[in-house]
Amino acid sequence: MTPRLLLLVAVISTAGRSLPAQTALSLGDAARLAAKQSGGVDVARQRVSQAEARVTQRRGALFPDLAAGLAQAERNINSATFGFAFTNPVTGKPLLRPDGEIIGPVPIVDMRYRLQQPLLDLGNVAKWRAAQSSVLAASADVQAQADLAAATAAAVYVRAARADAQLASRRADSALAADLLRIARDQLQAGTGIALDVTRAESQLANVRAQIIGARNERDRGLLELKRAVGLPLDAPLTLSDSLAGMPVGDVAPDVARALERATESRADVKALLAQETAQQAATKAIKRERTPQLGLVVDQGVIGKNWNRLLPTYSWGVQLSVGLFDGFRREGRVQEQMAASRETDARLRDLRAQSALEVRAALLDLSAALEQVDAVRERLRLAEQEVSQAQERFRAGVAGNGDVITALLSLNQARTLRNDALASYHGSRVALARAMGEVQTLP
Repeated sequence: MTPRLLLLVAVISTAGRSLPAQTALSLGDAARLAAKQSGGVDVARQRVSQAEARVTQRRGALFPDLAAGLAQAERNINSATFGFAFTNPVTGKPLLRPDGEIIGPVPIVDMRYRLQQPLLDLGNVAKWRAAQSSVLAASADVQAQADLAAATAAAVYVRAARADAQLASRRADSALAADLLRIARDQLQAGTGIALDVTRAESQLANVRAQIIGARNERDRGLLELKRAVGLPLDAPLTLSDSLAGMPVGDVAPDVARALERATESRADVKALLAQETAQQAATKAIKRERTPQLGLVVDQGVIGKNWNRLLPTYSWGVQLSVGLFDGFRREGRVQEQMAASRETDARLRDLRAQSALEVRAALLDLSAALEQVDAVRERLRLAEQEVSQAQERFRAGVAGNGDVITALLSLNQARTLRNDALASYHGSRVALARAMGEVQTLP
């Protein structure tokens, strides 16, 4: 983690206290910071915690189940419900009325514990392993969400850098317009100029100032969106350490085959779907294992009596074997549901791989076209600057009015905007290619 990124994490941890001075953030730092602490990543991490909790629950089914109880009560019963009669062995007469009589109430004190221990339970073992697979799938989804957040933050960074470049361009236009107005006024005072030139220059300066207001608002909104994308407080001080023109242009792009191979190996969303498919297959196996016999040990032991003065120990224990024979086809329905979910994931995986290939090829095409466009607009910018310079010389020499200068300034204004758009398109294509190959967090 870079020093700038560490400082930004410190800003988050000290939220609510005094904020540090302006913090510079690069394109790569923005991607990595968003991958570390964006809202989507935090939500994905909580799903991992939930999956880990389910592993604990499934593993608990393999451990002993121990319960203790204490009961003190009274009860009475109808002797006719015994199903048999007690007779006097001497007289042969029944001891109790044949049609039944109430016996009791009888006080009862009962203290005991009950232990159940699975000895062989392949179904619960399979469920435990399926839950572990779900943890791996949830963890893979965290990385996929991190890549998505990083790509979003990087794209927002490029837009913010473009807005910053637009503001700088409009300020440069304003300086030229102010210089033009100064020359026009000087010439008017010297008697070599006309009032129309001053009015034109004032109109041009007012127009550029209006553009500055819009560019400043766009820049400020871009910074707000960037703070939101990387998870910073909206009132945290932030500047861009990478300018639009300062970011590298003309890096050697990988060939299509290499880019597709890296996308197959590195994309976190592909890995997340593979892990999800594995988890679904494990869940299907766990449901099928529920048909296997379950062997367990049961122990029930305690003391019971009519009062606390004489409690006698009683117990029961045994080994229990149970086999699920028929459950109304519910188990078969769950298996079919899981298999359908697995087929759905497989279809999504095929579609994602096709989409990944499309994104890689499209990003490479966009990158190549944007690079050519950058070269073209740079030449246009050079010519526009030359046109302004020549028009200014003619205006200063008094051989022409400032109409040519204003026309040249408008052309320069447009050329600067086109340059910023071309650079933003190029760097946006860089981000898109890195996202398509699963390497957005490695951006410099």
